[in-house]
Formats: sequence, structure tokens, C-alpha cells
Amino acid sequence: MSGSVQSALRGYSTFLRSPEGRPALLGLLGAALTTLGSFGAGAIRVHDTTLEATHLSWLRFGHGLVLSSILFWTGIALLVIAWVRLGRGALAGRLEVPQVAGTVALWIAPLLVAVPLYSRDAYSYLAQGALLRDGFDPYVDGPVVNPNGLLDDVSGIWTTTTAPYGPLFILIAKWITQLCGDNVLAGVIALRLAMLPGIALSVWGVTKLARHFGAKPAVSLWFAVLNPLVIVHLVGGVHNEALMVGLMVTGIALVLDRRPAIGVIVIVIGFAVKSTAALALPFAVWIWFHQRRSAHPAESAPLAFVKVGSSAVAIFVALAGAFSLIAGVGLGWLSALAGSLKIINYISLPTATAQIIALVVSPFTDLHLAPILVVTRALGIAVLVLTLVALWWRFRQDERRNVMGIMFSLLAVCVLSPASLPWYYTWPLAVAGAFTWSRRTLAIIAGLSVWLMIVFMPTGSIGLYSLWNVALAVALGALAGWSLLSPDPLKVRPRLGLEPAPV
Repeated sequence: MSGSVQSALRGYSTFLRSPEGRPALLGLLGAALTTLGSFGAGAIRVHDTTLEATHLSWLRFGHGLVLSSILFWTGIALLVIAWVRLGRGALAGRLEVPQVAGTVALWIAPLLVAVPLYSRDAYSYLAQGALLRDGFDPYVDGPVVNPNGLLDDVSGIWTTTTAPYGPLFILIAKWITQLCGDNVLAGVIALRLAMLPGIALSVWGVTKLARHFGAKPAVSLWFAVLNPLVIVHLVGGVHNEALMVGLMVTGIALVLDRRPAIGVIVIVIGFAVKSTAALALPFAVWIWFHQRRSAHPAESAPLAFVKVGSSAVAIFVALAGAFSLIAGVGLGWLSALAGSLKIINYISLPTATAQIIALVVSPFTDLHLAPILVVTRALGIAVLVLTLVALWWRFRQDERRNVMGIMFSLLAVCVLSPASLPWYYTWPLAVAGAFTWSRRTLAIIAGLSVWLMIVFMPTGSIGLYSLWNVALAVALGALAGWSLLSPDPLKVRPRLGLEPAPV
């Protein structure tokens, strides 16, 4: 082990023993309890042979499920409390980048062996990788055509759906199934390990972005990477956003660092994981354009734009084609994006609008949700396209506005696309780490992050239509945001005879 690594570990160990480091240990306990609770309360397998072999299958039923749920929700609550306390420390200047980055690793560690949380997507990833492994095209066939030990755990809605992910991610899933076979437990852990470089890239990329624009890197890492929405959903939920977001923010940081070609390459690699990363490319072209104009002032603006634009397009076409060729698949995954239309929840504005209209008109007409959804989603796509074009043009002037444009474009997709899921909001959150935000804005981000994190059920089912689950999410989200503005807002510490909470 090198001297610098040993020094970093010693420094972080000292931090954990200090008053400022106690919330990190509290969060570690929360992550451990969340993991323990996941074995009964998470998105468990249909037939979990591992639990049965270890005589722990009782955790899934009756009193065992009650115990698992208590452990799980206690862990989530401790994670949120620890995160808010660390946020107050970061805002007060008591935390540095190595301490926040070390805490990211500390909280992730227990979750590496957790049952998938809030989503069953990991099982779909493995089944889609097995399709390519076994000679099928996952952009043509759904997992149902390839019966194996992985199929039982795929959500029924996705068994016939083709893969909407990029060829690089499908290759990763294929390699994992080649290595682990149809062993679901080993496959889920391997998927998590494959996504971890994305978290490391997010730490590096967000830090670079924050420093570039004069924000506090520790604060940016706190809300953009250490955020429980990221830790619990992207790592605990085993989502490929972890890798895609890391590549995207790293690519943006490289473009800003006057390495535009390398940055565009990294962004395209992110696109080959999940198409969302492509939203950064048009704005990366603006940044590259401004840099070229600065380096070649005699060159006309149209010529400079044509040169950088054609270079970016050439990189995109070459890399996207190369990944498709290596995977042995075509571009069918782009049309497979329509599979998300099966997702219906009110996090998406067009879907929420359709549900409200259906609720209002249902007493007076036979009109049902489905035809209303067709109209509102079509309008939503039209508004989204116009919004993305307007943002690209409106935020063209300089680097700061270019990166702002990326953030707002990602947010627009989350809000206006036909379907959205809580972890999609980690996309704009990562780019938001580039900028300085008021404490009140950070409180809103904290509250919304907590709400989004827990508004689904830990089993992976949608909790948006459960009054109790939504009420719990609203209460915890509001308390988290309030606690960032006012330590101990419920005045619990004086009643317990404790010192006032640190600001």
C-alpha cells in the first residue's frame, strides 16, 4: 500500500474519531441495518435458495417480515439523519473533500451485499445479459424467450420487453452472466461492483466541476454523491445510472479542462451505457466552440462551430458504431426506449396530468386513462423537444451557462418524459454539484431527495398510491429539509437533557 493511501486512511480514521465524524459512523450503522432489513423487506427473489440454505427464509414472512421492515426503516432513518448532520458540517466548513469521499465509500460497503432495494431492475439486467450470452439479440427479444434460472425474478412487466440500454452495458451484463452463470446472488453483487467505478468517477467529476465554478467541493459532494437518493437507489438498487452519471460528469469536467475530444469520448461511453448521457453532448459542443474561438480568434464563428460540431459527431458515430459492432447488435435499443411507456406514476408530469383528468371526468364519461395518456404523453414529448432545443440555444453564451443547460435539460427529461422514476433525478443532481446554492435551495434539494428515495416501496413496487407511504415520505422529506435550516427543529434534544445540536 502506497504512503499516500496509508496517509489518507489515517486521516479518515482520525476524522471518524472526531465529533465531526460521528454522523459518518451513524450512517454506517444505518447502511448496515438497511442491508440486514433488505433480506426480508427488499426486492427479494421468488425462490431465494440462499436464505433457505441458511435457514433465514423466515425473514420474508410474518413476524420475520415485521422485524426486517423495522430494521430496514430504522436504517433508512439513520442514514437520513447522518446525511443531514454531515450537510450542516459541510456548509459550516468543517468537512473536506477526502472526508466526504471516504464517507461515500463507508456507506456503500454494507450495501454491496444487500438484496436489491426499491427496484427489481438488477434481475432484468442479468436476464438481458444472458440473452446476449446465449445467442439472442436483447434489442429484439425479451427475457421470456430464454428460460433459465434468472427469469423467475424478472418483474412480469419486463419479461417481454426488449433492452433499452446501450450496447456497452449489455456487454457488461453479458460478461457478468458468463462469469457467474445463472447464480443470481453472485450476479447482483458483480453488477454492483461493475457500477462502483461510476460512483468513483462521480466523486472525481463533481469535485472538478465544483472547483471549476468556485463552489465548495465538500458541499457539492455531500448533496450530489453522498445523497441517500444516490447511495440507496443507485448502489442499493443496482441501477446503471451509477455508471452513466459518473461517465457523464467526468466527460463534462474533461471538456471544461480543455480536453474536449477526450471529454466527448467519455460522454459517448456514458451514452453507450444509457442514452441519457447524450443530453450533455450538444452543450459540450458549445464549450468546445468557445475554447476554439479563444484559441483561434481569427477563425470565423460559423467555421469554428462546424469544425467542433463535426468532430463531436464523428466521435459519436465511431464509438457508438464500435460498441454495437463489438456487442454484435444493431441500434434496436433506441426503439426499445418506448418500453418505458409501461411505467405509470405521477412523478412524470404528462402521466400525472392524465391521471388527474381521468379522475375528474370519470363520473361524467366512459373515458379511461389509456386514451388520455396517449394525448398527454404526446404533448409532453412535443414540449420536451421544444424545451431541449430552447435550452440548447438559450444557454449557449459561456461555460457556466452551458453546464446549467445540461442540468436543466436532464431535469426537463425527468419531468416531461412519458415516464419517470425516482433515481432518474440523480442525473441533474450530479450536474448541479457544479454550482453554489443557497442554504434554502439545498434544504429543498434535501427534502425532495429524501421524498424521492422512499416514495417507492423497498420491494420495488410503486408506493405513490399508498397514502401511508406517501405521508411518511413527505414527513421525512420535510423534516430533512427543515433540519438543514434549523438543527433539531422538533426541539428533542432539550427534552432529553442534551446539548443543542451543532449548526
